[in-house]
Amino acid sequence: MSDTTDTAPDYRDTVFLPQTDFPMRAGLPQREPEWLDRWERMGIYDRLRRKEGRAPFILHDGPPYANGHLHIGHALNKVLKDFITRSQQMMGRDARYVPGWDCHGLPIEWKIEEQYRQKQQNKDDVDVVEFRQECRKFAEGWVETQREEFKRLGIIGKWEDPYLTMNYHAEAVIAAEFMKLLMNGALYQGSKPVMWSPVEKTALAEAEVEYHDHTSHTIWVRFAAQGALDGASVVIWTTTPWTIPQNRAVAYNPSIAYGLYEVTAAAENATAKLGEKLVLADALAEGVMKSAKVEGFTRLRDVPASEMEGLLLAHPFRGVENGAGEWDYDVPLLPGDHVTEDAGTGFVHTAPSHGDDDYQMGLKFGLPMTYNVEPDGTYRKELPIFGGQAILTPEGAEGPVNVNVIKQLAYSGALLAKGKIKHSYPRSWRSKAPLIYRNTPQWFASIDKALTDGMGEYGDTIRARALASIDRLVKWTPQTGRNRLFSMIENRPDWVLSRQRAWGVPLSCFVKKGARPDDADFLLRDQRVNDRIIEAFEKDGADVWYHADFKAKMLDGVADPEAYDQVMDVLDVWFDSGSTHAFVIRDRADGSPDGIADLYLEGTDQHRGWFHSSLLQACATKGRAPYKGVLTHGFTLDEKGMKMSKSLGNTVAPADIIKEYGADILRLWVAQSDYTTDLRIGKEILKGTADSYRRLRNTLRFVLGNLDGFDAAERVEVKDMPELEQWVLHRLAQIDHQLRKGYDAYDFQGVFQTVFQFATVDLSSFYFDIRKDALYCDAPDSLRRRSARTVLDILFQRLVTWLAPILPFTMEDVWLSRNPSDDDSVHLQDFPATPADWLNEPLARKWDAIRRTRRAVTAALEIKRTDKVIGASLEAAPVVHIEDAEVLKALKSVDFADICITSDLSLTADPAPNEAFRLPDVAGVGVVFELAEGEKCERCWKILPDVGSHDHAGTCERCDAALGTAH
Repeated sequence: MSDTTDTAPDYRDTVFLPQTDFPMRAGLPQREPEWLDRWERMGIYDRLRRKEGRAPFILHDGPPYANGHLHIGHALNKVLKDFITRSQQMMGRDARYVPGWDCHGLPIEWKIEEQYRQKQQNKDDVDVVEFRQECRKFAEGWVETQREEFKRLGIIGKWEDPYLTMNYHAEAVIAAEFMKLLMNGALYQGSKPVMWSPVEKTALAEAEVEYHDHTSHTIWVRFAAQGALDGASVVIWTTTPWTIPQNRAVAYNPSIAYGLYEVTAAAENATAKLGEKLVLADALAEGVMKSAKVEGFTRLRDVPASEMEGLLLAHPFRGVENGAGEWDYDVPLLPGDHVTEDAGTGFVHTAPSHGDDDYQMGLKFGLPMTYNVEPDGTYRKELPIFGGQAILTPEGAEGPVNVNVIKQLAYSGALLAKGKIKHSYPRSWRSKAPLIYRNTPQWFASIDKALTDGMGEYGDTIRARALASIDRLVKWTPQTGRNRLFSMIENRPDWVLSRQRAWGVPLSCFVKKGARPDDADFLLRDQRVNDRIIEAFEKDGADVWYHADFKAKMLDGVADPEAYDQVMDVLDVWFDSGSTHAFVIRDRADGSPDGIADLYLEGTDQHRGWFHSSLLQACATKGRAPYKGVLTHGFTLDEKGMKMSKSLGNTVAPADIIKEYGADILRLWVAQSDYTTDLRIGKEILKGTADSYRRLRNTLRFVLGNLDGFDAAERVEVKDMPELEQWVLHRLAQIDHQLRKGYDAYDFQGVFQTVFQFATVDLSSFYFDIRKDALYCDAPDSLRRRSARTVLDILFQRLVTWLAPILPFTMEDVWLSRNPSDDDSVHLQDFPATPADWLNEPLARKWDAIRRTRRAVTAALEIKRTDKVIGASLEAAPVVHIEDAEVLKALKSVDFADICITSDLSLTADPAPNEAFRLPDVAGVGVVFELAEGEKCERCWKILPDVGSHDHAGTCERCDAALGTAH
């Protein structure tokens, strides 16, 4: 044995250390724009469309609104969509994605009005077409801004030809879809209470309403019984005092127990009078008396429903001074199932013009409607006492009406008690101003009327078709989405289609002058007129509706223009976006003739928004849902789980994340999150995401470095590979199945965790750790090294393509590191097919046992390393005691020392001595530490007895042979 310590040769240049230009530091913020430019030059999206023989997969983009920079919710939404389109494409489908924008509607109109107000201009003084053109220009600007911001996220799609709801063809189709309702009988004009914004002066749909805590006045009011109930008063309770002038009835529930109560004692400042009699629900009487500061009362008797039936009450303003007889009418007491004992008095004040339950009571009992409230939220000027007063100011603050009504009730002797209550109250999600229910003529789509369109496969009404679609035609991810939307559709009222605004698609219909809405000839129904309107919109856009001669042109030769009025309301923008299936999926060459998408994907708020309106609209015009699948994601919150808001300073902007980390880190955050619930994001969370990214990048860098110079001649057939390599291929086959299943189920968290665990645990911490020695030190033609490099090549093909939908920039970088080309991209590839015969369950069971035993050995060596007995595991030659004969046989069939990264290792069935190391969860294995005997090989660093006995000084037999091969 020679002494190598004095003149130890330097074999560093003979070792096959990893060689790659793939950088350790990603530099994503700087480098990602280069890849974006590259993909645009290559026309990647269009090249993918040219792949033939693929089944189409259409994810229809729910249009974001074209006003303002992107927030983190936008990024989450678009990245999820991109995961899906990219993965579906790489699994062999033709995954088309046409981005789009919602361009009409109040938010844009409101911005233009704000500009007018700043210039002290009046919108009404501006020509409507000129005003609409300003709205169009505003939307165009934000479409361009948002398009670039979305592209920066790495989203692949038809960006140069998106859909816009304000495009002329779109406006023509939206009008055509509306006119289908005109023709099939769904459309009607009704005067009923709708959610109304006095600030924005328009009706709003439920999807445009949000609810916030609000402090309201609350009052208890006496309605005196007319010559009945022993001269008692029926008491109502309401949180909207301003509706009292519109009262037309009081409702009771025959199933509730009522009593007649007499006041026997009251506080000095109470409005209750000693001896007065009140009718109240027994369950609520005590609470009412407490609110009225009544200190003593007696229940005189029952008041049965039979006694209340047909009873008339006096309006509390009957005979009021200066009332001009406005309220000198009888108020009927009527039965209603909506009356409960949950709160109040057991009686409900009913104003048919200002609430849906009230309106339904009005329809049932023929109660008169009132028209006291103007569009700006003021009372009509002719109304006695309150004329011209505001319910809400133009800024959305409370006007004087509530207080003045309360004062008048007190003056009239009808006010029993008053107070304040904090409760959930509707507001416009745009202006944030409170809303009121206001009776106004509006256009509706009836959802329960049998339609005359001959599309009755799933029902004859919109509601029936929608409910059938939800249960029979649509796959819900997660399934809870089904229940939510089903409940909403099951209970919703008719759809309010009209808005009293200017920027939108007009309700393209004509009504006969002097006719009533329920007259058969009220609406002009003529397909010739419809076709003319569609043609005009297609050519010049919906602005032509506002040209002075438009009506005459449309009705020429069909009807007398002077006999008809042109409807000037515009459509609810949810009808616009609900119609997109027609002008995007049905009409585009990259769509589908049936107009049905494979998937709609938006946040959970869209159960009452886009999912909802698209379902109703399509059921009205095509007889079924426009989608086969619906996926919903949660909202984004800060790290503490709080809702993001500018006022709290806890917002996280996508642009800021991209500037610091790069878009791939933002995308990885999405992949690591459970999108079915609300998602948290912040600095610490992003740091953790970046750490996961670095670990994954290091795994890929190892693969690239050890494939330097690899070519097809090196490949080894699977049957000739060592078992360890065959085990890796088995794992690949397992993961391939899991990954495709996960991508198809949109389980991106599961997909990423599966690949990440495989890359960092199975590969980096196990397979790579073991095979470093063979890759670095074996001879180039050794079977073991060639097999390992063959497996690394197989791993490369799969890891890079599998992760490309999630990390498109990084995987392009990895791909081009091996395939440098101006005309190649990982995003032009499919997931490689994985041979089924790579699956080998018996081998997997064997290697599970081997890995379990290895854990015990490495744990034992780690203790010795911590105690500084050894510096590296190659200094050890442990004795491993194995109780299980099958496990022992398995270990002896492989080079277990190589697997444990020790220079030597002994296996024995002898019982383990007491001092042997044991892992509690690895039964039947004991490890006794021994130092390796021999000298350290100057090339591979193994300590072996034969080192120094070969031609090359200071080497072991393997390295000596490798050096000979190298020479």
